[in-house]
Amino acid sequence: MDRDTLAQFRTQPLGQLGLPALLSLLPAAGVVAFWVMGVTGLYAVALGAPVVLALFAAYQRQSMPLSAKSDTPAQDIHRSDLIAMLDTILADRSKTGLSAACFLLDIDDYAVMRDRLGVRAMDEIDRRVRERLSTSLRRSDRIAAFGAGQFGLITGFGPKTDLEGMLQITARIQRTLAEPIVLSGTHVHLTVSIGFAQPERVPSATGAKMMDAADAALREANNYGPGSVRAYSPEIHRKRVAATEMIDAFRDALELGQVRPWFQPQISTDTGEITGFEALARWTNPEKGMIPPSEFLPAAEAAGLLERLGEVMLYHSLTALKAWDRSGLSVPTVGVNFATDELRNPALVDKIAWELDRFDLEPKRLTVEVLENVIADSTDDIVSRNITGLSNLGCCIDLDDFGTGHSSITNIRRFSVTRLKIDRSFVMRVDSDQEQQRMVAAILTMAERLNLETLAEGVESGSEHAMLSQLGCGHVQGYGIGRPMPFEDTLAWMAQHTAKLAVAPRIGGHAAE
Repeated sequence: MDRDTLAQFRTQPLGQLGLPALLSLLPAAGVVAFWVMGVTGLYAVALGAPVVLALFAAYQRQSMPLSAKSDTPAQDIHRSDLIAMLDTILADRSKTGLSAACFLLDIDDYAVMRDRLGVRAMDEIDRRVRERLSTSLRRSDRIAAFGAGQFGLITGFGPKTDLEGMLQITARIQRTLAEPIVLSGTHVHLTVSIGFAQPERVPSATGAKMMDAADAALREANNYGPGSVRAYSPEIHRKRVAATEMIDAFRDALELGQVRPWFQPQISTDTGEITGFEALARWTNPEKGMIPPSEFLPAAEAAGLLERLGEVMLYHSLTALKAWDRSGLSVPTVGVNFATDELRNPALVDKIAWELDRFDLEPKRLTVEVLENVIADSTDDIVSRNITGLSNLGCCIDLDDFGTGHSSITNIRRFSVTRLKIDRSFVMRVDSDQEQQRMVAAILTMAERLNLETLAEGVESGSEHAMLSQLGCGHVQGYGIGRPMPFEDTLAWMAQHTAKLAVAPRIGGHAAE
């Protein structure tokens, strides 16, 4: 028996001895057995040793910490395995003096890269990322691939994990993944966002709570752009609770009828007559009053409620059209915003056709408003087919916030756009800023050549209205025309507006002489 093996026997419990140490004892055990029992003893050692070693290995594996049990590759470890490992480490830390931190990583813009490179290429990128993470971290660290470019990692520390140590790990991870991945001669540059949780910052920390906390930190990091890192904190917890409460409250509000469209008028610069209303979502809470869209729309998107919101808005907008008709008021069209989630519904065109038929309304009475970035960025055939299908049905297609995205003329034609809605950023100070005037004039010239109508959003003054009319913009909308209002107020507003038209001179430069 060598000196190191003897020292191991003296200082370590049986469960912590390694198999190499036991194997080194076999020759001595054989000699002793032969001396005591002769050939029979030698046979007993030869036949019994494999059984004893197998039982020992099983015992050793059961007695060792989970964080050090396996060299299993990342792809064979799942989320539940990491949670179990964390549970074991956290439960035993008072005995072992060891603790652990949990990290979650997202490859930034994963969906965009998948659309551009394809599924097989992304599978290869996932594999390369796993390999790099495995080689850059310690043997005892554990990595799991969760799919869609997300990875989990737990790493062990002493009794307490310090923030500086966590940040050093995140920096090492990002450096490891910064080198480009070469696929078929193409260099793919990756960035990752990281969220992590330390047990000292997670109340009553368990494996599941640590994983949830790291997930909350990762979502916070995702909000700050590619390559961001966030540590879980009580503030993130408060934000998460508030977001959850907002989602629950908004879901209830949709079903209780608290969310309704408010209507903002659109008028012709030639005649001053009403050419339509845009339906804007408004939530009136019985206790808190009006909830701003900037607060509830992100919650609706996070909860996947935008499609349900669209259904509510469409129903009440078509109901308003029928009510205006019954009152003898002329409202040619109502504009309803369609989110990307709705536009991805393969049955959307049939659904809209059915709703219009149910209300006995012609398709041209409905204007479908689509954000410019939807058609600028979309490679989704379903979105393209739905917008084209709604246009073929007879609906008008408004390209909203025009000028803020990067839609090409090809996309404008491909999506059968009817009208460009010029973004407020181009309308501000158009009455006094010559550069703004040149920008708007360029947009209007392009629209005229493409045989498209135009509408300027965010018109707040009579002078802006007058300048847009002189430049040739066909329609205007904004606080200077009329603020968004509930349906009940639209009747009085239209009566007042019609009365003003009877006595006021026309502003437009295109009115008939």
